[in-house]
Amino acid sequence: MNVHFTARQTALTPEVKDYAQKRLERLKKLIPFPFDADIILSVEKNRSKAEVHIKAKGGGTVVVEETQDMFHSLDQAFDSLEKKLRKEKEKYRERKRRGGRERKGFAPPPVEPEEGELRVFRSPLYAVKPMTVDEALIQFEAKNKEVLVFRKEGSETWAVLFRRKDGHVGLVEPE
Repeated sequence: MNVHFTARQTALTPEVKDYAQKRLERLKKLIPFPFDADIILSVEKNRSKAEVHIKAKGGGTVVVEETQDMFHSLDQAFDSLEKKLRKEKEKYRERKRRGGRERKGFAPPPVEPEEGELRVFRSPLYAVKPMTVDEALIQFEAKNKEVLVFRKEGSETWAVLFRRKDGHVGLVEPE
């Protein structure tokens, strides 16, 4: 981190310099790589102006604040700079997350099976424990599935609940 101070129509006191250094140390958490900071302090009539320029890998940020007191101007400038950097970091994180989701959402183009060739896709949509038809129906609706295969209670036979095209639920039981 390189820091350059510029004072216009004012004297640069060690207190102001130390305060700015402490606030810049806090920004190291938000900017993971080395950065340059230019701090320009100026006084015009009874207004104190603080400008903070941050130059880092990938871009830069400028914040300007103007109040009656130099410390108050610096404080506001660093607060707004910190707010800006947090917002940019969150945008970057969201952009990364959205990019990952978009990649997962794309599916390869469907391959048409050749004549006589069938494709099999496995799906773990069955219940291990035996249950009644009513219990299976409750679980079917709770999980919002299209098909539920379950073992009937009191016997070793399997049954299938499926959602019909008209929205009702169908039941298939072997004989």
